[in-house]
Amino acid sequence: MAKKVRRLGRNIFLFVLFMALASLAAFYLSDYYYEPPFKHYNKFGIDLPTQYNIHGIDVSRHQNRISWDDVKAMKVNNIGISFAFMKATEGTDFVDEQLNNNMRNAKEVGITRGAYHFFTGSKSGKAQAIHFLEHVSLKKGDLPPVLDVEQANGASVTDVQQRVADWLSIIEKVYKVKPIIYSNVDFYKTYLAGRFDSYPLWVAHYFVKDKPRIDRNWVFWQHNENGLVNGIRSKVDFNVFNGDSTAFSQLLIQ
Repeated sequence: MAKKVRRLGRNIFLFVLFMALASLAAFYLSDYYYEPPFKHYNKFGIDLPTQYNIHGIDVSRHQNRISWDDVKAMKVNNIGISFAFMKATEGTDFVDEQLNNNMRNAKEVGITRGAYHFFTGSKSGKAQAIHFLEHVSLKKGDLPPVLDVEQANGASVTDVQQRVADWLSIIEKVYKVKPIIYSNVDFYKTYLAGRFDSYPLWVAHYFVKDKPRIDRNWVFWQHNENGLVNGIRSKVDFNVFNGDSTAFSQLLIQ
């Protein structure tokens, strides 16, 4: 009798375990194959600085799954999306859940891709660089790696600069190209100006026309965070490249 009870209990446990695993598998498969409904727009929904020829976006998990075919196909007055930066990592342990989807699918449709690390000012720059390298593998034709520095997290100017320098040094040695620094105008002036002016700058400055108000050269300008793009269900950041197609090609990883 005791053996029958134990056998029955084991069978019930195995059945429950099987059903749990089956439910979990169904959930992930439905998430992978399900294509959510995407809105389509007649316009990008913002005023674009049309004096620049090369336009792009930057995305993260906040945009959820993206239909990159629709992103690539959208054209308004002959302006389309030519490049996209993807959030990759943050700090020393976070990885963006949409990184691999975005990197793979953007490349498949012919959008030039890049990846950025969101910097935590209170943590080791070396550890953050290693974390980025563990999860990102940029190739020839991709944009240089990007360090997004916009928060000090309580660290001093000196400490932020040293940790940033450590990250940049490690990444530059691996990719043989100067990484791009992303920051907003005020943070750059307070924490980074003077020491990192030789690095390509991707600057965030909203609600201004023509160009960002910063007294140094820049390569990308994030000019608006409220853009609308086919294939993306939420608002998205818009950027322009400060140069022509030749300069853009020369910037890419060779």
